[in-house]
Amino acid sequence: MNKQASKGCSSRHYTVAQDGSGDFSTIQAAINAVPDNASDESEIRIKQGVYYEKLYIEKPKIHLIGAGAEQTVITYDDYALKKFPDGEMYHTFHSYTTFIGEDDFTAEGLSFVNSAGPGKDVGQALAIYVDGDRAAFRSCRFIGHQDTIFTGPLPPQPIDRSFFGGPRDGAERRKLRQYYEDCYIEGDVDFIFGSATAVFKGCEIFAKNRLSNIAAVENEVNGWITAASTPEDIRYGYVFMDCTLESNAPPQSVYLGRPWRNHAKVCFLNCWMGAHVKQEGWHNWNKTDAESTALFAEFNSAGPGAGSKNGRVSWATMLTEEEASEYTVSHILSGSDDWLPFSQAIK
Repeated sequence: MNKQASKGCSSRHYTVAQDGSGDFSTIQAAINAVPDNASDESEIRIKQGVYYEKLYIEKPKIHLIGAGAEQTVITYDDYALKKFPDGEMYHTFHSYTTFIGEDDFTAEGLSFVNSAGPGKDVGQALAIYVDGDRAAFRSCRFIGHQDTIFTGPLPPQPIDRSFFGGPRDGAERRKLRQYYEDCYIEGDVDFIFGSATAVFKGCEIFAKNRLSNIAAVENEVNGWITAASTPEDIRYGYVFMDCTLESNAPPQSVYLGRPWRNHAKVCFLNCWMGAHVKQEGWHNWNKTDAESTALFAEFNSAGPGAGSKNGRVSWATMLTEEEASEYTVSHILSGSDDWLPFSQAIK
């Protein structure tokens, strides 16, 4: 049953509850109930519970609201090395727990989890694949190991084979913007990756230890936080503002990022960095050309992993105060439509 909003409001309201007290018992059923041609927002409130679902969302203006990220959990366990009945592997982009393929998606108070396990056992395993413009998340958790969050679109072509696979392989590439506020993001290898312009504001970024005690020696690489594939003609890639970088990995074992494609752009502003962050900060992924084309930048970092001009790789950028001042949410995310997510709460 569709519970319409009060008179004068055009949005749709649905409730999901596993105990049968809502309109639907699964999240996907509520999404499927939204009309394909809906032009107004559809609000879906999800009651407390662990929802074992692989979600596919290709309807605009979906707004998911949980009962709190630790109380409302969306989880699935597909992975890159899994095979379809015909023997073809899932690869990275079929492995998602949640796929978002339309614009103006928002989520609050939810966890998106891929529980397949470590990359050494299962390969890449996405918690979420976001391929819509103006996507926004607040007070959410994203939990996985390798490749936790993919921010679309896909790069123009794969490096190691003839196809990417997944729901957007071969689709037209668009300029996409995303926003993550007060979120918790956990993973180990390239666990925030892709081509979107994305702001992470006030988030906790947790680099999970994937090394055994025996392997946890100096100079061993535990992981990389970001792997951006920012298009050459896009000014901003990933921007982390006022974030905290935590970990249970050994000291000096985690890179801030590496370039999935040569024009990767990643910036950390006013972030606290734990001892797990490697002094050199960034890795070139054996792409020496990327050292002159990528933009890996910092401003006003603090904590034991904070960078300095002499400590980071020579091709990293330490922004001046004047340069850092242009990195505001409104400047980064607003386009011809002047989009500002959760605009009442940001500057």
